[in-house]
Amino acid sequence: MPKDFQALPVVDISGLSSGDPAARQACAEALGRAAREVGFLYVTGHGLAEALFDDLLGQAKRFFARPMADKMACYIGGSVNHSGYVPEGEEVFADGKIDRKEAFDVGQDRPDADGSEPMTGPNLWPDDPAFKAAASAYYAAVAGLARRLFGGFALALGLPQDHFEPHLTAPSAQLRLIHYPFDADAPPDQQGIGAHTDYEFFTLLRGTAPGLEVLNGEGAWIDAPPVAGAFVVNIGDMLEAWTNGVFTATTHRVRRVAEERYSFPYFAACDYATVVEPQAAFVTPERPARYPRLVSGDHLFAQTVKTFQYLKPLRETVGQTAAFGRVEGR
Repeated sequence: MPKDFQALPVVDISGLSSGDPAARQACAEALGRAAREVGFLYVTGHGLAEALFDDLLGQAKRFFARPMADKMACYIGGSVNHSGYVPEGEEVFADGKIDRKEAFDVGQDRPDADGSEPMTGPNLWPDDPAFKAAASAYYAAVAGLARRLFGGFALALGLPQDHFEPHLTAPSAQLRLIHYPFDADAPPDQQGIGAHTDYEFFTLLRGTAPGLEVLNGEGAWIDAPPVAGAFVVNIGDMLEAWTNGVFTATTHRVRRVAEERYSFPYFAACDYATVVEPQAAFVTPERPARYPRLVSGDHLFAQTVKTFQYLKPLRETVGQTAAFGRVEGR
């Protein structure tokens, strides 16, 4: 469990684009400290235009304000790549709890996919060109930022900056547009999202209001409010496994919101067929391999099948045991 931090570190990642190797390494070391000691951080100096976020937020507000019948016209259960509208109650977790939220999920739009990989193919979009344009532009920009962070994490681990590049040809990454409605009558223990770690390598998040909390090593929930212009980045299960626990996937949740909240997490993953297991550089007699071998896309699909109701008929044929055993939701 991470140490008894009381706030998230802030890392300016502009140095990752420097022509000076020493500047890139210094930036990577700061990323590495945050990944080892906390598992969560704020990232600034990323260079993404704020208009991308503003446009996405505006389109998300318009979409979620539509009548339910309009939203259900692009229900995720009608997609071929796990994209589209996710109504409240669609996601049910192992303890039977339902998160107080609705969402719209976007993957890499691949109309040419041959159907051999679950969750890969053309996105299911609403009949709204402006929504599609804003979500697509944001997805592309944050995917580029994720690629830079993969390079920074590689340097922090003593690996070449392009170490992950062979695994990023068509990543199984997902963007979620999440709406947390405010309900003044909700019980005090009603959470937006229950305590969990993320499945993928890491997550990049922008949100509009407080609500995100991170669990420290003393069992205290630490507030992680939005910082203007910054992304929240947190380590996921796969990067923890890849590094044999050198980097930490930290438990987090969204508490009962005190105001309407929108959140846009991008779950950075590698290619579907990428094998995830402790790498030799991080396995020693004193630190034996702690995690099982898995295939990235298969693991993501198995975890998704456990949660989404439209995939319930597949639960008999997809493995039911979580590879890391700590994931409760998203």
